[in-house]
Amino acid sequence: MAFGITKEDLRDWKEKANNGEIAFLTHYWLDDRFPNTYTVTKVACSNKDRLYTWGKQYGLKPEWIHDRDHFPHFDLLGEWQREILKKEGLYNQLLKLEKRREGKGI
Repeated sequence: MAFGITKEDLRDWKEKANNGEIAFLTHYWLDDRFPNTYTVTKVACSNKDRLYTWGKQYGLKPEWIHDRDHFPHFDLLGEWQREILKKEGLYNQLLKLEKRREGKGI
């Protein structure tokens, strides 16, 4: 279950991905398979070759690409998420959610 994003955030992510850009969307996420994980970053691009090439630099495997709903993407969790967001200069996306979660007990 995803939450903690706005319709505008989602629209912007989809627009960037559809335009062939590497698009990032970090949001709260709960899944019983990952009991200690509260956020996920979806990294999408309509150009699968570009997405694969981007992921390769971080050691992400092509079989990890989720190819559905016209938005091929990687799901970044845990340390993968932290390290990649830091390297991409987007770590504040994650910090903002973590601070909010700590304050609300999510």
